[in-house]
Amino acid sequence: MPEMKTRWDIFCTVVDNFGDIGVTWRLARQLVAEHSVAVRLWVDDLRAFERLCPDIDINATQQWQQGVEVRQWSVDWQPTEAADVVIAAFACQLPSAYMEAMAEREKPPLWMNLDYLSAEDWVVGCHGLPSVKYKNVQKFFFFPGFRKGTGGLLRESGLLERRRQFQQSPQAQREFLQGLGIDRAPNAQLISLFAYENTGLASWLDTMAADSTPTHLLVPEGRILGDVERWLGLHGLKAGAVHVRDALTVQVLPFVRQDQYDLLLWSCDFNAVRGEDSFVRAQWAGRPLLWHIYRQDEDIHLDKLDAFLTLYTQGLSEPAREAISGLWRAWNAGETMTDHWKSTRKHWPELEKHAETWCLEQALQADLAAALVQFYLNWI
Repeated sequence: MPEMKTRWDIFCTVVDNFGDIGVTWRLARQLVAEHSVAVRLWVDDLRAFERLCPDIDINATQQWQQGVEVRQWSVDWQPTEAADVVIAAFACQLPSAYMEAMAEREKPPLWMNLDYLSAEDWVVGCHGLPSVKYKNVQKFFFFPGFRKGTGGLLRESGLLERRRQFQQSPQAQREFLQGLGIDRAPNAQLISLFAYENTGLASWLDTMAADSTPTHLLVPEGRILGDVERWLGLHGLKAGAVHVRDALTVQVLPFVRQDQYDLLLWSCDFNAVRGEDSFVRAQWAGRPLLWHIYRQDEDIHLDKLDAFLTLYTQGLSEPAREAISGLWRAWNAGETMTDHWKSTRKHWPELEKHAETWCLEQALQADLAAALVQFYLNWI
């Protein structure tokens, strides 16, 4: 794509700790690095941002991080010139003064609502359509997605090649894991666990502890830690803690920055993830995964879950499809995991092969950043 001398503003309201800022921070960096656009990222919670990017100064109203201008989005909004492209992430409401600034531009900006990721059928029909209008400024729907006719998924240039090289290098994996204080047992399956609170966890841990195959479970600091503590009968687990119960080793990891989290996912045999950003990164890892979807009112999140499972499990044998679908549904309902995990383990080779196939199929689509740039080029 041609290099563009355009200015982009991305607005992010941090709703669920890390998912919103995870997506927008990744997108902002990629737009700067691969498309040479100037990006201002407006964030209303720099403390959450700091967990993903420890270099952030949480008190600075303006700073530069990895080529991105990061601005603190506070209630005390200062007059600001509107950019050429304005992205409201996940339907966040822009400051009224900024909307006026958009309307005052001689050439109105391209205004897009970057929506949540969904595999539901209706997304294809709505992607790219005009939404509301503010004075002379038209807003458009922009949907990430898994099908042709959507905006695709965030994927940096060369990501899968870097992943392939890492996964083919036992030394690189060993050095990375040792850097986090992880001493992987030779025959243990390595599993990462990043999830919301879940009443089904205890049964899953019981099942892994009783398994004939040893499991090393890596738990980055986060909301699921309280359930891990209850299962261990402990309190105040911190990063670095290691506890062994029969065939299961549980190790608590520090919350890692985004690039390190990729390496963690690539190192593991199975990844349990949550939200949106981690969900996409686990798919690029090419390994079997378990998604804890963000709960929504009236259980509409379960429709999203089923839509993705319908798409993801295409090509699997019926027993393997039932196994992985059952596991995901039980996990998201907080139900007993024992039978579902045993069934999943039975179909492991097929599920491993399928995860890689799915990853490569998704990589055939344009990535989200490139799709956004192309949408802008078409618009002008």
